Amino acid sequence: MPPRLHLNLVDRGRALAWVQEGIRLQEIAARLGCSHSIIMRLRQRFLATGSVETRPRSGRPRSTTQRQDRYITRQALQTRTTTASTVRRRLGVATNTDINEQTVRNRLHDQTLHARRQLGRILLTPRHMMARLAWSTRHLRWNRQQWAQVLFSDESRFSLEHDDGRTRVWRRPGERMVPACVRERRAYRGGSVMVWAGISEHHRTPLYHVRGNLNALVYSDQILRPQVLPMLRQIGPHAVLHDDNAPPHRARLVDAFLQQVQINRMDWPANSPDMNPIEHAWDMLGRRVRENHAPPANLQQLLVLFQQEWQAIPQADLANIVHSMRGRCNECRQNRGGYTHY
Repeated sequence: MPPRLHLNLVDRGRALAWVQEGIRLQEIAARLGCSHSIIMRLRQRFLATGSVETRPRSGRPRSTTQRQDRYITRQALQTRTTTASTVRRRLGVATNTDINEQTVRNRLHDQTLHARRQLGRILLTPRHMMARLAWSTRHLRWNRQQWAQVLFSDESRFSLEHDDGRTRVWRRPGERMVPACVRERRAYRGGSVMVWAGISEHHRTPLYHVRGNLNALVYSDQILRPQVLPMLRQIGPHAVLHDDNAPPHRARLVDAFLQQVQINRMDWPANSPDMNPIEHAWDMLGRRVRENHAPPANLQQLLVLFQQEWQAIPQADLANIVHSMRGRCNECRQNRGGYTHY
């Protein structure tokens, strides 16, 4: 590691104590990872001034006052989406002060305020929050054995070309159109595939490819009968099916089939993907495919990669997200049915 160029107040005090103990300056410098000259100047300063405090340095005067700094912070907190240029313009009108946008950012950084992407959430109405609160309260005292009886199921769609909007490139000024700095993509991201799966603490279903549109007939004939029924029997006599409130899941045809085969279904509050652990399984699956494989050339290769990685996910990882259900219920209840961090 390169030698340190500065010592903080604690290290300066330690160095001075070692000097007074008679330890050689070279050894003190080696202990603190700095050069011999820093320790020598520190000793000379203490002999001349009797202090190890850093002497005041001259510098460029601060362009804003403390009152103006508070105004900048208040503007950012009142409207979280406001820009630095807007705050700069408002400050100029209010105080007749001309500063640049970077100064505004620096003042906000001093208050630990940084520009970040907004977190997207599904809209929750008061009715949704009441339903989430009631559901969380009912299931808050469920133990691990009870959650282990639940088969969490859902479908998800994956595009051939993934784009989360966060990819960055290093480029110089004027290199915006350089091929190395441009990402080429096909229209509609090259198409997509829809897959369905179910997970529990100790089991998982195969990753099923849903061809075409998912409707009530497809859901009952191609998913519930061949996929869900065998898995619920494997889980045990008290197994419970969980699916969300998508129209194909709540159709009368599906309700009649579940009653016919005597499948217990868990009720579910609307607009609650943060409470569903299988959403984390989808995210885990997508990251594994992107990190472990080259981009697929077509949808068939994409499907094969997803099926391979689905089987490769350790069951312990799926069990961990199922174990988070009690924490999800507790946080939802604490937030009075509002959003959770999951």
